[in-house]
Amino acid sequence: WQHLFWIFGHPEVYILILPSFGIISEVIPTFSRKPLFGYPFMVFSGIAIGFMGWGVWAHHMFVSGIGPISVAAFSVSTMFIAVPTGVKILNWLATMWGGRILFNTPMLFASGVVSMFTIGGLSGVTHSLAPADTQQTDTYYIVAHFHYVIFGGALLGIFAGFYFWWPKVFGHLLSDKLGKWNFWLMIVGFNMTFGPMHILGLQGMSRRIDSYSPGFGFEFWNMFATIGAFIIALGVLAFIVNVVMSARRARHEPPVGLDPWDARSLEWFTPNPTPVHNFDDDIQVEALDEFWHRKYGEDENGQVVRVASAEEVCQDGSATDTHLPSPSYWPVVLAAGLPFVGLGLIYTLWLCVPGAVLILMAIYGWSFEPVDDPDGPHGHHHDHGDDEPVDDGSGATPAEETAEEAPVG
Repeated sequence: WQHLFWIFGHPEVYILILPSFGIISEVIPTFSRKPLFGYPFMVFSGIAIGFMGWGVWAHHMFVSGIGPISVAAFSVSTMFIAVPTGVKILNWLATMWGGRILFNTPMLFASGVVSMFTIGGLSGVTHSLAPADTQQTDTYYIVAHFHYVIFGGALLGIFAGFYFWWPKVFGHLLSDKLGKWNFWLMIVGFNMTFGPMHILGLQGMSRRIDSYSPGFGFEFWNMFATIGAFIIALGVLAFIVNVVMSARRARHEPPVGLDPWDARSLEWFTPNPTPVHNFDDDIQVEALDEFWHRKYGEDENGQVVRVASAEEVCQDGSATDTHLPSPSYWPVVLAAGLPFVGLGLIYTLWLCVPGAVLILMAIYGWSFEPVDDPDGPHGHHHDHGDDEPVDDGSGATPAEETAEEAPVG
């Protein structure tokens, strides 16, 4: 059972962290005013993390009696997975090095990911030392390491994405002032909450125990962590207030510009907020950061200069010939059936019955839906325009027939 849990639980950590890595790989170049350093290495290191994440699960099982050979093998694999993650950290730092960094809210959260994930990664590498890992197993040291990776890595990265792409989704910016309050409250509360857990774990405080008798020496740091948790809650509250106030303010302000961040990636070709059909036309990509290269070029002295405005580069969202699928509620019905099946496999197979009914009903209904939105303004792309003459075999086009039948004089 431990193998089943950890072979799920450890790759899951990397599944959660990789989207955050992708987000900050967009945010950091934008606000460093530089292209992403070592782009091919960043791509292949992400692929390597995805594969290697399946080979380190048993470093949480060194006290379960798996044997010295297994301990040695998983110690080595735990060391190796630090290589692709280290590549990402160094490339993000190299991207920022020498750049004209703008520390607005998205960049603060992205920088928080780099620093906090580095701490979480270093505490994870200690699991490759079998004697240290044996002491750390099932203690709060593991809880601290996990949260520095997931909160400090995944969650802070998601908040960076919220602030960065909010105008792309909703057409207005979130307040940068409230956003910085959001960041600093969360980063301070996060370190107050999970930093002391390293100390508690090394002092022998076991996880999965809800209360302890007084006298173990755990009281101070647990109280310290509790205060930090409330500070995190204040940070989340600041984000919620920011969302509400920014939405109200946006009603009385002009819409955000086409390119509020002077961004680099393809999604910024579309207007804000993005229309339902996304791009008006296919974009011919000739370089990394194609959107940036459309806006900037080099003069005769090799200096980077602006050659086009965002209005000249961006699409206006007015396309009317884009095929859109029919709106459907059947995917929601199908998704509602899956938890019944999952819980049924754990507790009682009778729960699988309503889940299977929902899933089969959704698949049936989804399969027979029309492929086009009957009420939508967008139709299919055609091989010829609506006004192109069609040969009906008579040798005369409709335009010629109309001309012959038109009255003269």
